[in-house]
Formats: sequence, structure tokens, C-alpha cells
Amino acid sequence: MRVAVVDIGTNSTRLLVADVDGSGHITELERRTTITRLGQGVDASGRLSDEAIGRVTAALDDYRAAIDRHGAERTVAVLTSAVRDAANGGEFTARVRDEYGLDARSIPGTEEAQLTFLGATSERDGSGDPGPIVVIDIGGGSTEFVVGSGGAVTFFVSAQVGVVRHTERHIHNDPPRPEELDALAADARSVIEAEVPEDVRASTRAAIAVAGTATSLAAIDQELEPYDPSLVHGYRVTEEACRRMLARLAAIDEAERRRVPGLHPDRAPTIVAGVVVLLEAMRAFGLSEVEVSEHDILHGAALRAAAAEAA
Repeated sequence: MRVAVVDIGTNSTRLLVADVDGSGHITELERRTTITRLGQGVDASGRLSDEAIGRVTAALDDYRAAIDRHGAERTVAVLTSAVRDAANGGEFTARVRDEYGLDARSIPGTEEAQLTFLGATSERDGSGDPGPIVVIDIGGGSTEFVVGSGGAVTFFVSAQVGVVRHTERHIHNDPPRPEELDALAADARSVIEAEVPEDVRASTRAAIAVAGTATSLAAIDQELEPYDPSLVHGYRVTEEACRRMLARLAAIDEAERRRVPGLHPDRAPTIVAGVVVLLEAMRAFGLSEVEVSEHDILHGAALRAAAAEAA
């Protein structure tokens, strides 16, 4: 079955068009990412701005054309943290549904976590895992932590820690000052420790990191130019490498970060916060490295949509 999934997140709007076979294997036909920053200002104002909505609808205009070109049989859109938090999120979801003909839903954090885990683990051989794994999905407004083993989820939470939210909350200078980074790290640490019980963190033995922060760090660490998904998927990023990249990225201004090999220029404003959040997540779970995956909520939503259509 040919499925199209649009993920409208706090920092980016993404498209996956793929064929899903009866065994759940996904063949990607087209995948796009546009940095739209829908969540810009939501933490302070509580509303999606007209400017941010305009950036998303411009991306959706292009995505709808691509969906039609591929002849997708099922089209869905999942809207996450920024839309959940905004007073006008329901109105925007209805607009996406009505204007673009997508089965659009603002999904709760619990469903976002489950779809992310499904996507990250569906085609992965976990036989060598030393124990429970955590899937870490750092988004613009929230971070999902999903723990499980053998394909079964045993714990999940959507924590209010995100690269757009925490950049706006803590970073006011370019490049950021050390005290701003310390405050951001302390904020992220307190939320993670409060949201994920200590026994869950202690029992976890490995991690899969998905979404833009993790894939960007894998690309930066390898100095990939241009970006190569095949070299990013499955790459292991160590805590030491994250600290090295943080020191480099936090020492330069946004204009210089836009020229860093492996980093998409549009991620330059929020990548520093992303590295800090990932480091705090690794510290909380006692992990020295994470496995980076290109398979995330897009794959999970595609599998769920195909299964629902076949039922």
C-alpha cells in the first residue's frame, strides 16, 4: 500500500511517501524536511503565530503536490507538541484537514511516543541488545522517552523539553554565554529526572536517538557534505563526541554554525540546545553513546496507517 505521512512538528514539517508491504517492510519513495518553526513563540504566547502558520502551509503546498504525483492511497498528518500546546491548535488542525485533504490529527504525547518507538524498532535486529532500550526523540517543543524490549513498550513519557522551547527560554546571546548553557542544562535535567523514574533510567542499557538533533550530530561528526542517510542510519554518537561538538557549536555564532559541514543551515538556531538536551538525556540514563536512526515517527505512522487501511 502506498502511504503518505506528514509530520507537523514544533521545529520542522516533514513528508514521507512510501510503499508498505504485508510484512511491514517500508520502501521510501520520497522524503522531505522543511524547517518551519511552527512553535516559534508558543512557549511565551500560547498561540501559533500567523507567520509560523504561513511557513507550514507553504511547505504543505509543495507536499500535497508530491503526494498527488506519487498517487498515495492513504494520506495522514500528525501534529505534535506545538499544536497540542497552542490555544489555536485545533483550528489549525482543521485547516490542514480541510485545505489539504489530509487525515490530520493532533496526537497526544503518549501516541507520539508509541509511533516513534514503532518506527525506530520495526526493521531493527534487537537480538544483540543488552537489555531494555530507550528511544529518544528530541523535538522542538517536547522530547519523547520510550523504553521497551522485544518490540513491547514498557514506559513512555512526553517531556516538556524541546530545542525551540529551550532556545527561546534560555539562549539570548549569539554565541550563547556559559551561564545560559548551564541554565538550559539544569532545566532539561530537572524535567528529565522528574518525568522518567530513576528505576526506569537505571534499567535501560542502550538508546536509539531519532529526529533532527541526533541525525545532525551524526552528520557533523562524520563531516558529511552532502548529507547521506545511509551513513547516518545506525551511526553511534558518543558522549565524548557530543561534548566536543557542543564546545565547537557554542563557541561560534549562528552565521558560522550555518556553514558547519553536516549541519543543515536551518537547524543552526537550535542545534546548541539540541546537543545540551541529548547530553542531559544520556547522563540521566547513564549512557556513553546512542545509536542514531533515520526511522522515527514517520515510519511508525506509515505502518499504523497501512495496518488500519488493511483491517
